[in-house]
Amino acid sequence: MRATRLFILGALADGGPMHGHKIRASAQMDRVELWADVKPGSLYGALRRMADEGVVEVVRTEQEGNLPARTVYGITDKGRTELVSLIRSVLADTRLRPDPIQLVLLHGGELGPDELRTAVQRRRAAYAEQLGFWRNLRAEAEPHLTGLEAVAFDYTLMQLEAELAWHDRLLAELANQAEQT
Repeated sequence: MRATRLFILGALADGGPMHGHKIRASAQMDRVELWADVKPGSLYGALRRMADEGVVEVVRTEQEGNLPARTVYGITDKGRTELVSLIRSVLADTRLRPDPIQLVLLHGGELGPDELRTAVQRRRAAYAEQLGFWRNLRAEAEPHLTGLEAVAFDYTLMQLEAELAWHDRLLAELANQAEQT
């Protein structure tokens, strides 16, 4: 929910008042669900809750042609204060997120060495596929990137590269263990 609030408040702070459909279209265009914990379908409900809380406000209602009326929201002073607080909170949060793979390594012997190695190889292949996807996505987006967006892409690319390096190390260690038995 923190990411959704940050996305909505940031969109309204940067783009001015807009209706939920425009915020959702922006989220879909930026493919925010790929790199942040923001689901475009959750934006409407979040907007209504945030309006009830006073961090966004209804600015007006618009209707174009036969389309349904759309509520236009703007960020409030309380919302700008929350936006700054959220930004500071995210920047200060340096916790590593737990990954159950560490528990798997403690108990992976239950699978047997061949099954464990095969599962790790599949996992590595999935990360390699994601890396390829993200490299292609970045290449497509390159002409349109502004500000720090290129650095944001690189963050994801570097995380995936680190996953691949770690999996390579794990596979080497599994091979060493197999040789020793």
